[in-house]
Amino acid sequence: MLSDESLEVFFTKARSHNGWLDKDISVEQIQRIYEIMKYGPTSANSCPARFTFVKSTEAKERLKQHLDEGNIEKSMTAPAVVIISYDTKFYEKLVKLFPHTDAKSWYEGKPEKIKSTAQMNATLQGAYFIMAARSIGLDCGPMGGFNNGTLDTEFFPDKSKKSIFICGIGYGDHSKVFPRLPRLTFDESCVII
Repeated sequence: MLSDESLEVFFTKARSHNGWLDKDISVEQIQRIYEIMKYGPTSANSCPARFTFVKSTEAKERLKQHLDEGNIEKSMTAPAVVIISYDTKFYEKLVKLFPHTDAKSWYEGKPEKIKSTAQMNATLQGAYFIMAARSIGLDCGPMGGFNNGTLDTEFFPDKSKKSIFICGIGYGDHSKVFPRLPRLTFDESCVII
């Protein structure tokens, strides 16, 4: 079992950040996040998420034009912003990822099944990404608030990937965190049958 202190890192005291300390993150840290999060489960080991790390000034300028006004400053000041997307051709890798059966045939030529499977599992992988980043001492600021269509055209011109959400990563400035909002109680959101 994880200690209470560990649970604080992941959940009970972890916060979504809106501002960042002027402290860079390394390529090694980014790679470490992926090496941890890739083990999170997905259906048929499909692993449809793709991660585009927007780190350079030039890349951030490309990102900026697709953001809602309220997300510009926190994205431009983050050491990196990751675009979490799904690969519309994820099933082509199932020969490697799920080799004991012809899982590729479950999806090939079935666009609705491709989309629903990819969106759900890539979103799960995005959550694993947040937990992995927190596990190595980084903070996260996940966001919607951008134009998916224009962002996808900008970053994925071959149309093979579709963005789900973006997430700033770095060392959060705790002075810019909003007060914690309430959560539903167990009885408000759960039932045991």
